[in-house]
Amino acid sequence: MFGKIIDFIKKHFDFRFYYVTLIALLVLISIVPMLMYMPQKYGYENGLLENIQMFVLLLMLFLCLRAKANKKLFRFAALVLSILIIREVNCGRTLFFPIPDTYHQYYSWRDLPWPWLGKVVHAIYGAWIAIVVLIFIKNKIYIDFWNTLKNISIPFWNLMFAGLAMFMGAIAEKATNNNFIFEEGFELLFYISLLGFVWLYSRNKNFINE
Repeated sequence: MFGKIIDFIKKHFDFRFYYVTLIALLVLISIVPMLMYMPQKYGYENGLLENIQMFVLLLMLFLCLRAKANKKLFRFAALVLSILIIREVNCGRTLFFPIPDTYHQYYSWRDLPWPWLGKVVHAIYGAWIAIVVLIFIKNKIYIDFWNTLKNISIPFWNLMFAGLAMFMGAIAEKATNNNFIFEEGFELLFYISLLGFVWLYSRNKNFINE
């Protein structure tokens, strides 16, 4: 039984440390000095960390659209990334217009001269999510995903960093009393870890599944 588990791990996980994984490690290490020295304003909405996240998402989108193998899966991944990008610009919650003399507060849709515009944007965003879900079902992306998953290795360290980032991000608000650097730093780590997946599966011969 133990031997079968070892064989499964060897077959499905790649424990090599690639340079894109090193980037994720550096981001993880940098969170400590960021917490110690970086002003909280850099973790605000539309602040430095969120804009770096946006850049990473756009880079992933570009890599997905440029992928030469598994184009069907990468095109769908690009659709999912478009949803994350729209979410990252706070669709339906704020337009990033700071309210003067306030602490991390922004005008919302209802504060604009056209409050109904927020409902329209919400509806468009919801419709786009529904369209992506329908594409997933109609084109049977789940079958392609499963067949690909059975034949590829998983970069272990990128998976670990992504899992750690999800866990720490989930407890960020309760555990740190709304420390924005903590929350956005681990969210950045999550996106960097995903970037590693996209880069390896689209560019590295050890991971490309023809």
